[in-house]
Amino acid sequence: MGADPDGIALQATFPILALQGSPRVLGITPFPILPNQHHRFMATTTTPTAETAADPWFQDLFAQRIGGAGYGKGNEIYKFELIKRAKRQALAEHPERRMLDFGIGENDEMAPESVRTVMKREIDRPENRGYADNGIAAYKEAVAKFMQREFGVVLDPVKEINHCIGSKTAYAMLPAAFIDPGDVTLMTVPGYPVAGTATRWFGGVVHRLPLVPENDFFPDLAGIPDDVLARTKLLVLCYPNSPTGKTATRQFYESVVDFAHKHRIIVVQDAAHIMLSYDDEPLSFLSIDGAKEVGVEVHSMSKGFHMIGWRLGWVCGHEKIVHAFADVKDNCDSGQFMAIQKAGAAALGDATIPRHVREKYRRRLEKLVGVLRAIGFECEMPGGTYFLYTKSPKGAGDRVFATAQDASQFLIHDLSISTVPWDDCGAYLRFSATYEAEDESAEDDLMAETHTRLLRARLKF
Repeated sequence: MGADPDGIALQATFPILALQGSPRVLGITPFPILPNQHHRFMATTTTPTAETAADPWFQDLFAQRIGGAGYGKGNEIYKFELIKRAKRQALAEHPERRMLDFGIGENDEMAPESVRTVMKREIDRPENRGYADNGIAAYKEAVAKFMQREFGVVLDPVKEINHCIGSKTAYAMLPAAFIDPGDVTLMTVPGYPVAGTATRWFGGVVHRLPLVPENDFFPDLAGIPDDVLARTKLLVLCYPNSPTGKTATRQFYESVVDFAHKHRIIVVQDAAHIMLSYDDEPLSFLSIDGAKEVGVEVHSMSKGFHMIGWRLGWVCGHEKIVHAFADVKDNCDSGQFMAIQKAGAAALGDATIPRHVREKYRRRLEKLVGVLRAIGFECEMPGGTYFLYTKSPKGAGDRVFATAQDASQFLIHDLSISTVPWDDCGAYLRFSATYEAEDESAEDDLMAETHTRLLRARLKF
């Protein structure tokens, strides 16, 4: 991690430069863009690059925000690439040993049959063939009914809801409506950095808000410097939080609303995991008095409905913010396929779907917590998401792990157990409960094998 000219934290995870001025003038070293922004992690190690063909004639025309003339020449290896390489090596060296994959961050089931049936029907209807633009009425109305049924939030489907092609696109687009060069976006860390990436594309700055156990995995809003607050336009939150699993409380959200009013800051709450809430009923930011006056909530059909690859979600909240998002979106895409929106509307109308999804991952996480605790991990049932975020072991036998990444690589190479390391705010491992197991008996077998392998490793904490 480096620092920008104003002393505000600059994370290499967001390899973006301001639009105005050259990197030398700004005193910033260009970062190479990530191979896949979905993986969104900083470089972890390097490897010599092989000689390549001569640069194309346009090599010097690449924008500085993606590396300028150096684009495509970096030799960084990113976290997920390291994991993939380690998994391939482990499988090659131990073909007899099953890879226990707790690193996957997506649902392991298809969308429910009822939803797929609607899709099959709608895909053959000629009225669905055209551009959807900013969304069909049927989907927006289904969203409005869902928000009222699940959270008691009343929304105008015409003015206060707009669909998006997956929530990721919303985080990429919302900064375009507010961020000018020099403006600040507050982002929690660890977390999903797409809004931060977009902020830097528009010349803005990201100020990191660490999520640590000492503050119960809530951001320290009171500790933000005054000079940062004076330039801040956006606060991006994520609850239930990925990867920590922390869920928001009404008291926390009330403090956020007060904070936003006091400092004139727009709140963007990432609710992708909202239906995977275990310690209490799912809580929407918009259910808090005054919340709709200061921001929007972004929802996804992925996690809570087994619709990962369908790419459908929505932005809802303050009418003017939703309208601004829709205007930006109108210049970026022509809307999700109408048949997908109609299938999404059917999913939203079935209250049993997210409940079944929630209970499945609750069950799996409870089993996983039991296994890891028996080995010595300090962990507890997360409040939400399908992730278990736990302190990384410090060693195994005579080996010492300097980072969570070291521990992760050991688990893959020596035990064929895949996890995701996080070293942003201490050394942590993320275990996902989305591993493939066809039934509960298969889950139990996988948990038993996990326990056996971890016990053999003689982990130290």
